[in-house]
Amino acid sequence: MDAQLVAQTICDGFQRYRDRFAEITLAAKPRFERAAWLEGQIASAERLEMYKSHTHGVVEDLRRLASAQNLTPAHWRAAKHAYVDIIRRLPDFDLAETFFNSINRDMSESWEVDDTQMFVWSEFERAPVAPAVPIFTSYRFGRDMVGTVRAMLDSFAFILPWQDIDRDVRNVLRSLAEARPEIKRTTGLEVQILNTVFYRNKGAYLVGKLLDGDRFWPVVLAILNEHDELYVDTLICDEDELSVVFSFTRSYFMADAPHPSALVEYLNELLPGKMRSELYASIGMHKHGKTEFYRGFLTHLARTKDQFIIAPGIKGMVMSVFTLPSYQTVFKVIKDEFAPQKNITRDEVKEKYYTVKTHDRVGRMADTQEFDHFTFPRARFSDELVNELRRVAASSLTLTDDLVIISHLYTERLMTPLNLYIESATPRELRDALDEYGNAIKQLAAANIFPGDMLLKNFGVTRHGRVVFYDYDEISYLTDVNFRALPEARTAEEELSAEAWYGVGPHDVFPEEFRRFLFAKPEIKRIFTELHGELFDPEYWCGLQDTIRSGQVMDVFPYRRKKRFARRADAA
Repeated sequence: MDAQLVAQTICDGFQRYRDRFAEITLAAKPRFERAAWLEGQIASAERLEMYKSHTHGVVEDLRRLASAQNLTPAHWRAAKHAYVDIIRRLPDFDLAETFFNSINRDMSESWEVDDTQMFVWSEFERAPVAPAVPIFTSYRFGRDMVGTVRAMLDSFAFILPWQDIDRDVRNVLRSLAEARPEIKRTTGLEVQILNTVFYRNKGAYLVGKLLDGDRFWPVVLAILNEHDELYVDTLICDEDELSVVFSFTRSYFMADAPHPSALVEYLNELLPGKMRSELYASIGMHKHGKTEFYRGFLTHLARTKDQFIIAPGIKGMVMSVFTLPSYQTVFKVIKDEFAPQKNITRDEVKEKYYTVKTHDRVGRMADTQEFDHFTFPRARFSDELVNELRRVAASSLTLTDDLVIISHLYTERLMTPLNLYIESATPRELRDALDEYGNAIKQLAAANIFPGDMLLKNFGVTRHGRVVFYDYDEISYLTDVNFRALPEARTAEEELSAEAWYGVGPHDVFPEEFRRFLFAKPEIKRIFTELHGELFDPEYWCGLQDTIRSGQVMDVFPYRRKKRFARRADAA
């Protein structure tokens, strides 16, 4: 089969995918202006799902063109060469490479990763097509700081009016002075704002950097829509706080990016602690995020010598988890057999992980990347880990003299398990962690997610001290759960019975029992009850269900409440 035809067919399919991706993404602005929050959730799920449908379409096209002929390694090498010549004219060449890889994987009978047949590494050291104009707009403060901030806000041409733009400008300038007292003068002060607006949930975010000579700081303005009027809700001018906004625990932004590599490079300057894979995923390009992750993983292996080990913490009943101590990632493999109390199948586990991928994670569920036939160097695996995988996940494991091959796994950011964290926590850290734990449960519930297994071991603590859920085999939609009060015992025998004497349905949950099985230590139970005692009340959960069923989308923002600006005229 002609290599040029294969390459052009794949590129045409890629362009159709990108056109639809852009169409959904660009519609985020009118959705925000109409406060169409539920539409936004549907659009996010559609944008994730459509990659698969577009790659399947290209595969079918190629099979029709090839008829009974199989594409051999030689065909793929020639097609890759032809494809490089085509995509060197594309501003989104990086995504085009990943799209080619997806087609190759779908059509190849071999699981081997061969850089001569696919793009294990990019063919381009730098973007072959630079943006025709800068991806940001610069504003110099000078003496008229008020006018500069106002012009910046007005430049994005939202169709809605500002609720009180003068108040918002005052709030921004006051907050900037408080956040960056080291800035002593406005002369030479410049702010760059990306021309791309980042939409997610109920917020629109203006992102850029503040420059003062050789120094710079990230800048984010969060804009909200209240009753068809806009207002600035907060200013973020700190790398750690910006990192939370772009966290791996949050849903992907709707952000128009004709030149993805240029946008990610800019974001990486603001967030040097973030992996490029996370930044690509954060703007909705999760498939290329996988490519970047794998490239970064190979680079890290080449620079280190430590061994993969079983991840610290209590071993899971469904997943076997291992990690590389020098790498901030865990690898999760579904076990061949589950503990008896886990009434779930392998396919149902996969379905639940996909649910998390497509759902609003509200900063409380870790993003995962799913891989097939992931290869590791055998020499880097400890004997203990190899034996563990042989024992619990043999069907997913292939061993050669040089390689460990896992047929299916998930990767996830490494966190400290909450149960381990609190063992060495100070009293202040313990209280903060338990407060975060309760907030995580509440915010998941607000997003219509019930964790199911809420034991401390299933939550992790990030480097920012946030508590995040990461064990998904028992999650369900909150609205599918039947929250019940414990029935009153009618006899002494019922009261003393070790077993439930009342009927329990498959979806029944008794919140009053959380107090008993979540906390082994009385002091921890006391603190949590003081902070979040309402979680033991079935009426609290039923009230959340009523709110969700009424179509309301609750407010969950990626910054602390105390960061929000006052909006009363006297307070401002």
